[in-house]
Amino acid sequence: MRWKLMRRRLSVSAPRMIVRSHLPWPLRWAVVALMLGFSAAIAVWAFEFGKDIAGLDKGAKEELTQLRIEVAQLKAERERTLSVANTADSLLKAEKASQERLTQQLKQIEAENLAMKADLGFFERLLPAGASAGLSIRGFQAEAKAPGQIRFTLLVMQPGKTQAEFRGNYELTLQGTLDGKPWSFTPPNGSKPLQLKQYLRVEGMVDHPPAAVVKTLQIRVLDASGGLRATQTAKL
Repeated sequence: MRWKLMRRRLSVSAPRMIVRSHLPWPLRWAVVALMLGFSAAIAVWAFEFGKDIAGLDKGAKEELTQLRIEVAQLKAERERTLSVANTADSLLKAEKASQERLTQQLKQIEAENLAMKADLGFFERLLPAGASAGLSIRGFQAEAKAPGQIRFTLLVMQPGKTQAEFRGNYELTLQGTLDGKPWSFTPPNGSKPLQLKQYLRVEGMVDHPPAAVVKTLQIRVLDASGGLRATQTAKL
């Protein structure tokens, strides 16, 4: 019986057997990925090699370099334009502020000029009709401000617009009583320079002994040669 079984297994009619090598699935996938990567590397190398042969990659690099240079130039030009614009804006603001100041000063000068013209017209109207064309004193006033001090104001005028400029000085003389006796006093520095074309407002303070009783203050206007041109007395 054993002999029959052995002969059947060894004979041609025995069952066929297939021998297969067994690989793990991760290893199989690794092999497949390696093959795909190798194929992709070959494809990329072939593409780059083809571009080098055709000269496409070289032109693209040169164009990219040129574009970068142009972009840098445009940025620099933009910075210069912005700087010029900022400078021009600053200059424009400064010019505008200067113009506003000049306009304000011009308005102030015009207002002062109008005021001076109005004052001149008013002062000219103060002159009585038929007044001489010589120098005159108008509005002479004096008042005691403190013991030993007198404040005075006056207006010296030269009628007419064609008069020559007057150059001279004025002197002050105080009169009254001191210790019950008549008293007259001319301050040592009482002579002051006087210069005018048409009119001049004069004001100041005169010091005197506090014990003196001042009743009048006289002013005399003298020309450059010492000649008397006008005089007037104010009462206190």
